[in-house]
Amino acid sequence: MLHRIILLLLVLPSLAFAQMTPPTVAARAWVLLDVGSGQLLTAEQPDQRIEPASLTKLMTAYLAFSAIKNKTLTLEQTIPVSEKAWKVPGSKMFIEPLKPVTVNELLHGMIVQSGNDACVALAEAIAGSEENFAQLMNKEAARLGMKNTHFENATGLPHPSHLTSVRDLSILASAIIRDFPEFYPIYSIKEYAYNKIKQPNRNRLLFIDPTVDGVKTGHTESAGYCLIASAKRNERRLVSVVVGTASDSVRAQESQKLLNWGYLAYDTVKVYSANQAVSEPRIWKGKENMLKAGFLNDFVLSLPKGEAEKLKANVVSQQPLMAPVTKGQTVGTLQLSLNDKPVGEYPIVALDDIPEAGWFGRLWDAIRLWFKTL
Repeated sequence: MLHRIILLLLVLPSLAFAQMTPPTVAARAWVLLDVGSGQLLTAEQPDQRIEPASLTKLMTAYLAFSAIKNKTLTLEQTIPVSEKAWKVPGSKMFIEPLKPVTVNELLHGMIVQSGNDACVALAEAIAGSEENFAQLMNKEAARLGMKNTHFENATGLPHPSHLTSVRDLSILASAIIRDFPEFYPIYSIKEYAYNKIKQPNRNRLLFIDPTVDGVKTGHTESAGYCLIASAKRNERRLVSVVVGTASDSVRAQESQKLLNWGYLAYDTVKVYSANQAVSEPRIWKGKENMLKAGFLNDFVLSLPKGEAEKLKANVVSQQPLMAPVTKGQTVGTLQLSLNDKPVGEYPIVALDDIPEAGWFGRLWDAIRLWFKTL
């Protein structure tokens, strides 16, 4: 039998719901992600497979950061430059075969200067070849839940099978921000010089919006002009992904439009604190009769301004719930709705361990359960 507890969550209102209409974006596809809640605030063709161009370099960077964290690479390590890396077409940081380059320099050349040569050199250092590295890229994409992604190279140079989606790219960008905060500041660097050649970061928003601190541009003739942008205002971070625009200026303009709308139209609301009891369902055959259930981390949602007070929660616990139960074990579901429309369903977990009762306690509860079924 399901045990239902109805809750009404009251939060202070802000602006009117009438301001919620998403902007029109001049692009092939786009998403706007609230990183804190993991929610897409608006999207167009989020799962359409598109050519990522140099946005590919986020995965190359993710694997490079992982290699450094796992100590298979070091920032000071020098990397030999292969002929393939030297001759790769497209944007470059201008590394040379007779001049070894450090991992740290390659990271800056890849991220700030969008150097394809840096990508190939890093791929070869990590996996022995760019082909082997592409296999690692696909394995990591699968682990991160990038369901519409397949990589063929480390650079983003066009290939018929080298495809992703704007939803997947938002997952990857937020993973870099979450997993590698020590390296993420490289994405905010406005220019970098290597081999006496100084190049600016192609992300225009870094120069016009002080809250933007990343992430990456991309462009090929077939992909159009693309931009993943991230901004942090107060403690709230949004990531926009815009692909297939007509020019460098348009991708910046449309990304800025999405970010501004996201901050104006939505609030991030902490619905429950970490370890706060959302419900206390009955537990059988345990040393305790009631179990505290909730979230181990703060549970936050992005909600339209002025609408948070209308959020309703319905907790469905698993019944009959039997001991033993361990902390972190899923014991129910939080169903949220807003204006009678579903917002989502979220698993709630045990906040404490509940061991089994002694033999008499177990027997007594077994008898009580038998009578409940009559």
